Order: sequence, then C-alpha cells, then structure tokens
Amino acid sequence: MLCGVPLAVLAQPEAATPAAPALRASPALAETLPQAVRAQQPVFVRGDQLSGQPDVEATIEGNAELRRGDTVVHADRMHYDVAADRARASGNVRINNAGNRYQGTLLDLEVDAFHGFFSDARYRFLATGAHGEASRVDFIDRDHSVVHEATYTTCERTIEASWRPDWVLRARRIELDQVEDIGRAEAGVLEFKGVPILPVPAITFPLSDKRKSGLLPPTFGLDSISGFEYAQPYYWNIAPNRDATITPMAMTRRGVSLAGEFRYLEPTYKGELGAQYMPNDRLRERDRWAWRARHDQLLATPVGGVALGLNIRRVSDDDYWRDFTQRGSITAMGGVTGQLAERLLPGEASLNWAGGAHSLSLRTLQWQTLQDPLAPIIPPYDRLPQLHWRYAPNALPLGLDASVDGDYTHFSADRRFYRQPNARRSYALAQVSRPFLAPAGFITPRLQLHATSYEFDGLLANGQRSAQRVLPTFSLDSGLVFERDASFFGRRFLQTLEPRAFYTYTPYRDQSYLPVYDTAATDFNFATIYTENAFGGNDRIADNNLLTLGVTTRLLDEDTGAEAARFGIAQRLRFSDQLVTMPGAAPVSERLSDVLLGAAVNWTPQWGLDSTLQYNPKDGRSLRTTIGARYSPGPYRTVSAAYRMQKVTDLITEPSKQLDVGWQWPLDALWGGGAARPATGVAPGSGGRWYSVGRLNYSLQDRKLVDTIVGLEYEACCWTGRVVLERLQRSVESSSTRVMVQLEFLGFSRLSLGANPLATLRQHVPRYTPLGRDAPVPSRFSQYD
Repeated sequence: MLCGVPLAVLAQPEAATPAAPALRASPALAETLPQAVRAQQPVFVRGDQLSGQPDVEATIEGNAELRRGDTVVHADRMHYDVAADRARASGNVRINNAGNRYQGTLLDLEVDAFHGFFSDARYRFLATGAHGEASRVDFIDRDHSVVHEATYTTCERTIEASWRPDWVLRARRIELDQVEDIGRAEAGVLEFKGVPILPVPAITFPLSDKRKSGLLPPTFGLDSISGFEYAQPYYWNIAPNRDATITPMAMTRRGVSLAGEFRYLEPTYKGELGAQYMPNDRLRERDRWAWRARHDQLLATPVGGVALGLNIRRVSDDDYWRDFTQRGSITAMGGVTGQLAERLLPGEASLNWAGGAHSLSLRTLQWQTLQDPLAPIIPPYDRLPQLHWRYAPNALPLGLDASVDGDYTHFSADRRFYRQPNARRSYALAQVSRPFLAPAGFITPRLQLHATSYEFDGLLANGQRSAQRVLPTFSLDSGLVFERDASFFGRRFLQTLEPRAFYTYTPYRDQSYLPVYDTAATDFNFATIYTENAFGGNDRIADNNLLTLGVTTRLLDEDTGAEAARFGIAQRLRFSDQLVTMPGAAPVSERLSDVLLGAAVNWTPQWGLDSTLQYNPKDGRSLRTTIGARYSPGPYRTVSAAYRMQKVTDLITEPSKQLDVGWQWPLDALWGGGAARPATGVAPGSGGRWYSVGRLNYSLQDRKLVDTIVGLEYEACCWTGRVVLERLQRSVESSSTRVMVQLEFLGFSRLSLGANPLATLRQHVPRYTPLGRDAPVPSRFSQYD
C-alpha cells in the first residue's frame, strides 16, 4: 500500500475464465459515493499481461482494466502510477464514471480526482441520454468537464452506417456542469434535419429537469393587431425557493414592453408578483400597464396562528382585456395576461383565525370592472370591509349539531350602476340539527333562525334608512338505502336503491323593499334541490313550503367498490306559492317543479358518460340538457364530447345550444395502425408518430364555430413538433386568431413561432397530455461494466 491507496493486481491468463464474483445483499445501493468512502476505495487492475511493482506502478497490456469505486477504465494498453493515482491509456479507451460513458483513443487521468484529458472522444450521459463527439475532453473534476469542437444531441444512434441525428448542437466549446446540471455552449449552431436553423453565439441548456438561470427560448409571432412580435424571456434562479422571469418584447405596430414575474416560497409564506409595462402603445396612444400580487402567510400571534391573504390584480384601462388576450407571447411575460384576461379583477385582502370551535375572518374586496360598450356588465358590490365569525362546537349532548354565524359587511359600489343606496348589513344565522344515522338510512331535522339588520347611506323607496328581518326555517331530510346483488352484461355488482325526501318550511316575510347586494337565485340542479333556500346570499330568504322527492340507484363494482353507474330523478312538490323573489321576477306558483334526471356511467376506466336533463312535464319539453361523454383508452388517446342546451327560464335570459368536442389521438391509429404507444416514447428509427389534437365549440343556435383549436403534433425519438391554429371569440363582435408553431428538442430546448402552443393545449383540450418520454432517470448500476 502506498499513499493510503491499496492496489490489487489480478493476473488474467488468456485461457483462464474468471470466477464469478460473490454477490451480497444490500439494503440500498448509493447512486453517489460519499467523499470519505471514495477516498478509501481500493484500486483494482487486471489484463492479459501485467508488469510493474506492487503499490508503486503497474503496466497492463491487452484487455486492460482499472476499477475504483464507480469509475471503470478499459483500454488496449494502460499504465497506472500509484503514487500520483494517475492512469495513462491508449487504444480503444473506454470510461464509465457513475454511468456516464466516454470512448476515445488517448487518456491521461488522475483517477480519484477525475482530472485529466481524453482525445478523440465520444461521450454519453446517463441522466439525459445525451451524447456527442469531441476532438478533446478536459476533465476538471468529477462534476465539471469541457469538450472541444463538440456535438451534442439526445437522438438515439442506430446501427445504420448513414445515421445522422435529427437535431444536433455543434459548438467550438461546451462546458458541462453536473452539479448545477447546466451546459454552456460557445460559438455554436443548432441544426435540424441537417439544416442550420439557429446560430448560437452563447447559450446555456439543461442537463436535467433542474431549474437554472439563463435565457429561455425566444418567441416569435405574427399578429394582425400587433404585427411582428419578438419576446426574449430571461429566467433567474435566485435560490431554491425564489425565482424570477424578465421578458422584454417588441411589437412592430405597437412598440416595446417589459414584463416580469417574481415567485417566492418560505416556511410560513409564499407568493407571486407580476407586472407588465408598455410605454406609448401606438394602438391606443397611451401607456399601458398591468400588475398582480398574490401572497399567503401564516402569522404568529398571542392568540394563535393568523392567515394573511392578498390577491390583487389591476390594469391601466378598460380595453386591456381585449387588446392583451391570452396570447402565449404575452403570457410568457410573467404570466400576467393569462391572469388578467377577465373583466372583473379583484383587489382582496383577508385575515383568518381559528381556535377550537371559533373562527374569525376579516376581509376587504374591491373590484376593477373592465367595461365593453357593446356588452356592459354591472360591477359587483365592494366589501369594505367584511367581518365574519363562526362558532361550531364539536361535541354537544344528545347527538346535536349546532353552529352560529355572525357577519358584518359594508357594501359600496359606483352609484352610476345602482339606484339603491350603499349599506352596512349585519346578520346572524343560528342552526341546530339532530342527525339520526343507521346503515339502512338517515333522518335529520334542522331548525334555523335568520336575523338581519341594514343601515343604508340613503333613503329606500319607502323612505326608510334602516330595516330588520327575522325568519325561522325548519327542514327535515331523510333517506333510505337498499342493497342487493346484481349482474349486468356478465359483471357482478352491488346495486343500491336510495330514495330521499326533503321537506322545508320558511314563513313569508315581505322582502321586496330590501336591496340586493350579494344574492342571486341558485341554479336548479341535484346539488341545490335538497337545500332550504332558493337563493345564494343573505338578502333574500325564500318562503318555502315544499317537499323534494328523489331516488338514486348505483351500481358498485363487487371487487373494487368503484361506481360503475348512477341514475337519479328528483322533483319538488310545492304546497304554497313562493312570493319572495329577486327584483323583477314573478312569484313561483307551479305546484310541481321541473323534473331533474341524471345519469353517470363509468363502465370501464376508459369510458365515461355524464348527463343531466331538466324536463318540464306540463309543457312536455326539456328546458336544459347537458350530455358529456369521454373515451380515454390510454396515454395520448382521449376523445370527449359535450352537448349543452338551455332555454329561457326565470334564471336564464339568453338561450343557447352548443356542441363541444375535444380530442388527442394518434393519426396512425385512425389510418389503420393503432399499435399501443411505448411507455418510454417513440423508438429510434421508427419514423415518429403523428397526433391530431384540438377542441371545437360550435353554436347550433347561431350556426357558427365559437372557439376553434386544431393542431398536429409529431413525436420522434428526440424531438416533438407542433402546429396549432387557435381562434377564440373575445366579445360579441371580435375574435382573435393565431397560428403557433413549436419545435421541442428533447433534453435541450423549445423554439416557438407565434406563441407557445403547449399552454393553449393544456388550457383548452380536456385530458391533454404533453408528448414526451416518461421513462425514469436510470441508475448508474444499469450501466455497470
């Protein structure tokens, strides 16, 4: 032994067969050897002919091999200096360093430090499968190397002599940092199908999915309003829990803009800040801006933890939502526009506290409403502020459940949109119930008491400045559960029959003189038909004397318990007119409500059907129908369709009839191929695969497409191409159209023309899955030599 490094020399005669090594069980195989362990690893050398001095030097001729820890060197001839821990090898030299492989003609390497050089080398990295060639590789240490006159690609090499990668980066110099998982290329060019497509004076690229600072791929676009667009985002990986994206953008018809986003994550708080500024937008001849902030934090106080929440979004003008639609080029600029493509922008701050049976919240909410002269909307009331308290004890005697809610809200709004005055409203809601539960059913009587008080900033129509209202509500909810074994289409199920009866009574109190601040009629569906109040909010409490009857049957898989099918029907029987309504609505005098019919079938994990029908038995017509179906037989194969129809009712003022279809499907399956896609992507040399993807929303009433997204995707073994056409209806008379083209080079980067289509496909196509290899990162032991 010399310098603390033991040397074992194994002579291997040409005719001898080495004995199989004895294997030992290990609870865990370390992917990375600790430095303290690595320094104690012995060095083993062997070959056809060995000469030298033990613990001093060794020369190996023929099938030379040197092994130390996770490093293995093979060569035709090798000399190892024990004192310097230095190996010199020539002739068909191969290195395996923790799964990363190198092959060349001449090697000079300090083994443990992994410092030296390799001439005429080929290399391949374990984590990404990337490989290439270089005139020389300089090993700085185990995690850093520099390759000269190099190529870099993730395309799998095939056995054909004429093979060439679909894409390759050629550079004068590439620095590889395995600690930061970053590659840095200088004086390079990116080639695709043998054609140079992008000069690369300097670029960084990932060696894994780890975040890194640097320029993101640029985005080019052509827009009928903005003209030619160019955006160049820069990503700044500030810390593991902080990052920022800064994106300047130029538009030939509008000018330049700058956007940014900052994200942070701490043990007790997290949030996002985003902003965009465009000086002197030539489209509107004014400065344009937008900003948003979101922050959530847990504050330590003497009374316990208090949750702080902020959610604020603001823009410069009413036309912002129309001019800055959800184009990927803009969305990439900190994600601002994707969040602000709405016309109601909140400015909200809240404090929430909970302790035992008590909870308390303080909230302020002020809206910015973006108006369209052709389709104006009435802004909701601001809450400046709202204070809410709730008491819900967990354990009460006699099996009772009870709670008390108290609320104070100051409602304020622009009086140009409202004739009613602003107000300060206080209400209390106390309720107590006694559930009686059994395996065969349940009965739950409940008693509620509503008390409300108003203080108005002006006079009501009756001359009052204040108002009070106290109302009780009684309800009785009950149901039974019957079960039986059943068999349908060769499958065995547990079938249930679940009849349900729900009665509620609230006496009449005249509320027509009270303004409406936060209240609207609830939708008529299976979730609301078994509730006490026909309104959401606290400005109207319906005078109900009605009974809801319904029945549901389910088919539960006998082995898994999964619901294979569900069918339900429900209807309300009204014993007296409902006189309390929303302003302008007529009293409800029908004794029998519309019938709700619902069905959901998930016979297999691949198929699904969900439908709801609102049927008026008096007129013999359907007022609303929703039918949705999906078929998802495997990855990257999904088709969904939905039909929605609604006619004019008390709650619906605009009729509509729409058909919605979305899909992602391999085209070779449509053309007669249909082979299952490999879990690890397209095999090398298979020629790739085409996919069709899209979503169509068609108005049967207007006989036109409302929203259209159609595209083609092509997946090869090391790259993916996408072409997507998007047309979205923005308002009654305006729409936006764009074409998006993208090349995604596996393990390297994405190049987009016109925007990033991935964001559009993820947002609009149900169950869309981005193409790409799903194989896990291999272990170094899978590349063991």
